[in-house]
Amino acid sequence: MAKLYFYYAAMNAGKSTNLLQADFNYRERGMATMLWTAAIDDRTGADGHAIASRVGLHADAHRFGPETDLRAEVLAEQGKGPLACVLVDEAQFLTRAQVWQLADLADRAGLPVLCYGLRTDFQGELFEGAAALLGLADSLIELKAVCHCGRKATMNLRVDAEGRAVREGAQTEIGGNERYLSLCRAHFSAALDLHR
Repeated sequence: MAKLYFYYAAMNAGKSTNLLQADFNYRERGMATMLWTAAIDDRTGADGHAIASRVGLHADAHRFGPETDLRAEVLAEQGKGPLACVLVDEAQFLTRAQVWQLADLADRAGLPVLCYGLRTDFQGELFEGAAALLGLADSLIELKAVCHCGRKATMNLRVDAEGRAVREGAQTEIGGNERYLSLCRAHFSAALDLHR
């Protein structure tokens, strides 16, 4: 039976790298995949690929927004030829309804669905897609990022141009190492002065 997987971690844990490696493994064996990433993340590598990892791996992908019917899109693609797997990057940006669509693909279409994303935002709050995946996924797999102290990083600290912690703002602000730091909970809490 196919499953819905959620691979989650703080930033800089290699989520996109893992997704691209899984895609490569399927394709190397002659199996077709369908890759998705969030349309809101308009960053692309120098080569213009939709999914790019910091270690240099990259691939083209379909882009989803909140209005995208992932189930219908995937089934239409599968109608052109069999798919072995669906892989979703930036899964924290999925809506709850889209997570249900992906669960349906696993349950009724027999397609494994591998989702990769953040669990929490810069304030330690769950993203909608992450919350739904934590509740609905068959398998939850935590990937490891490392804090500057050497402990496991589980939090994403947003920083301003001077490197100071940002406490307020929109939940979603696209950025990389220039905007976010991966920290353990203790250093995240200290940076935001949460124990005052």
